[in-house]
Order: sequence, then structure tokens, then C-alpha cells
Amino acid sequence: MTAALHYFRWAFIVTAAGLILCFWLGWSYSGTIGGALRFLFVGTVLAILEISLSFDNAIVNANKLKDMTPVWQRRFLTWGILIAVFGMRIIFPLLVVVIAAHIGPIAAIQLAATQPDEYARIIGDAHLSIAAFGGSFLMMVALSYFFDEGKEVHWIAGLERRMSAYASIRGLEVAALLVIVMIFAFILPEPVVGTFLFSAVAGLLTFLAVEVLGHVLDASQEAAHMAAKGGVGAFLYLEVLDASFSFDGVIGAFALTQNLFLIAIGLGIGAMYVRSMTIMLVERQTLAQFRYLEHGAFWSILVLACVMFGQTLWHVPEVITGLLGAGFVGLALWSSIRWNRAGA
Repeated sequence: MTAALHYFRWAFIVTAAGLILCFWLGWSYSGTIGGALRFLFVGTVLAILEISLSFDNAIVNANKLKDMTPVWQRRFLTWGILIAVFGMRIIFPLLVVVIAAHIGPIAAIQLAATQPDEYARIIGDAHLSIAAFGGSFLMMVALSYFFDEGKEVHWIAGLERRMSAYASIRGLEVAALLVIVMIFAFILPEPVVGTFLFSAVAGLLTFLAVEVLGHVLDASQEAAHMAAKGGVGAFLYLEVLDASFSFDGVIGAFALTQNLFLIAIGLGIGAMYVRSMTIMLVERQTLAQFRYLEHGAFWSILVLACVMFGQTLWHVPEVITGLLGAGFVGLALWSSIRWNRAGA
């Protein structure tokens, strides 16, 4: 237990500092203890929301990191996490407002500070594009895992074995995604179909571009530095993957508060726990110890992708998304424990 807590020491430090900042921010805005406590409560809820939505992200990160060299592991766990925390939790919401409202970055920050309701409205109006893009990217991540000829271990055996058997059909996962996109395009109101299709195709192209760019960069690096195999490509893949995971949390955060700075603190705290979980999973080789844990994470990703597509039609509470993801991971962990006991 003590050894496990060792991995979370920085997360605990950031949590303490973040909650103090939440309290101070609430006091600055309201000038009352009640207002400060309300900010503290919302910051805590945001951190918990981020952790619940991103546990499967930590598992996927660990799966990719275990094949990377120690140098690239350290780069992702330092610079990569910084990009994830500040890029997705702060810069991304600002960038959405800059593009949607056709204003400069400074004006977007001023809007977030002085007109939080208008800022939240602009973010909300961009939700369709974000959901379509993130849904497509995450769907490709999950389908690429299951449509794999080399996949030998199957958790939901009947379905996973069949998907693996069909993996030899070239481009099947892309075709499956496009069918889903066409179904939603048929259902959605005509005025938003164009936006949905553009964003969904952009998500697909981003996945393919990261795959291609990663192979090209890694191939060139391997020629020059054999030890760096799998470095740049995996780094880029994890960064885009983390961005897609973060869409849901960032958008859901605006249902709790319109204060950008409070959102950044709360989600930043949660991101630090994801980093700690990732390090623990890699160093303790937890994925190797629990046979089906990785499968549960990718089923969770598939569900999250479906939820993001569903959010283009109706609101899905973030608590449901978090519970579904945690449920698949929990069931996979339980199945892994049963497997270990049966083999003991």
C-alpha cells in the first residue's frame, strides 16, 4: 500500500496546491467564505470527474509506454503531461473561443475572466464539432485494437475473436466508422450535418495522419538512432489520444462552472492522478499481471466514442460516461483476478 502511494506523491502535492488556489479564487471573486467554499467544492468535483473519465486513458498510455525507450517514457511523462494539462485544459478552450468568436487570444482570456457565461455559450456551440471529432478519433483507436490479426488474448471471447479474424480485410475499421458516421448524419438535423461530417472526417484523418507520421518519423529515427525506435510516433499518438479523452471532461466541466481558471485547476489536478497511475502501471507492470485490464480500457474507449457521437443528438450526463468507463475497467480487473486464481 505504501509503495503504491509513493507514485501519487506529486499528485497529492498538486492537489493541495490546487485546492488552495480554488479557495483563493473563490474568495477573490466573491469576497465571502461561502463563495470560497463553493469554488473549493466545484474544484474537487472537477478533479474527481477528470479521474473517473481518464482512468482508461492511463491504461492505454501505459500500454504504449511499455514499448518505448526510457528516454521517451520520461519525455512523455514530463513534457507530454505538461502539454496535456496546460494545452488541453487551458489552451484548447481558449482556442475554441478564438476560432468561434473570431477574436484574439488576449480577448478570449478577457472574455473568460469578465464574461464567463458568454464564454461558456461559445464553448457549448462548438460541442457538436468537438464530439464528432473526438468520437471519430477514439472510435478508430478502439477498432484498431480489436481488428488486429496478431491479437491472441480475448476477454469478451466470442466477439473479440471474430473481430480479430476479420482484421485481414483491409480498411474494415475505417469502413465501420464511416457507416456509423453516415447513420448519425442521416439522423441529425440538416443544418448541422455539414459541420458534423467535416468534424468526423477530420477526426478520422487526424488518426490516420498520426499513424502515418509516426511511422515515417520512427523509421527515420531508427535509421539514425536505433535506440529511439517507437519514440516520436508513440509520443504524437499519446498526445492526440489524450486530447480526444480530454474533450469530454472539458465540455462537461462547463456544466458545473463557467470559470475557465477553476476548470483548469480542477482538471489539472485530475490529470496529475492520470500521470501517477500511468507511471505505476508501467513500473509495476500491472498490465502484465492483469490479463484483461487493457481490454477493459479499450472497450471503455469504444463506449466513450459512442457516447460522444450520441452527444450530438442528446445530452449524456458525465457521471454516466464515467461510470460506464469505470465499469468496463472494473469488470476486466475482476476477470483478470479470476484468471490468475484459476491458474494458481
